Amino acid sequence: MILVGRLMSPFVRRTAASLNLLGLPYTLEAISAAEHAETLAGYNPLRRVPALVLDDGEVLVDSAAILDAIDEIAGPERALIPASGAARRAVLRAVALGTGAMEKLVAAYYERDRRPEALVWPENITKLCGQAAAGLSALDAMAGEGWLCGDRLTQADITATCALDFAARVMPALIEGRFAALTALHDRANAIPAIGETLLKR
Repeated sequence: MILVGRLMSPFVRRTAASLNLLGLPYTLEAISAAEHAETLAGYNPLRRVPALVLDDGEVLVDSAAILDAIDEIAGPERALIPASGAARRAVLRAVALGTGAMEKLVAAYYERDRRPEALVWPENITKLCGQAAAGLSALDAMAGEGWLCGDRLTQADITATCALDFAARVMPALIEGRFAALTALHDRANAIPAIGETLLKR
């Protein structure tokens, strides 16, 4: 399989970490959505990452759809999101908080760093960062000594870890001195090579 996108993207990273954990081999094609839009269009007409090219040539787009597909490939016993019931709903809720925080962080990063200086909207950055912090705070409140949703690592933990690391990269002041429980969980997750090896070094 081929995973398309750079690991700086928390959405690409959570896909890479999940593939690693499930033991599904892939090659990373590290192209930037901002710098290689036309190349990316060959995989995804929306020109967004990640995309995953399956062994038969089928192309999957959007990390949520990709993660659902690789869970199916791995089978219900190994899937990172439970198949049904309250356990599935709990993981999906935590994943939604994590992906929501990531989306707001990406938007704040683009507002601050990608717009022409004269067009930057500071109030929007403040709003987006507040929304991201609220998502991280909710995950922090869920975190304890184990994993977010039970006694085994799930997609909730992977997504939360990627969200916190992305915040540390692009908006470090947002998390400084905050989210102690989530940080401890993130440290446990990154100690697992399948996850930690996907973290870009600064």
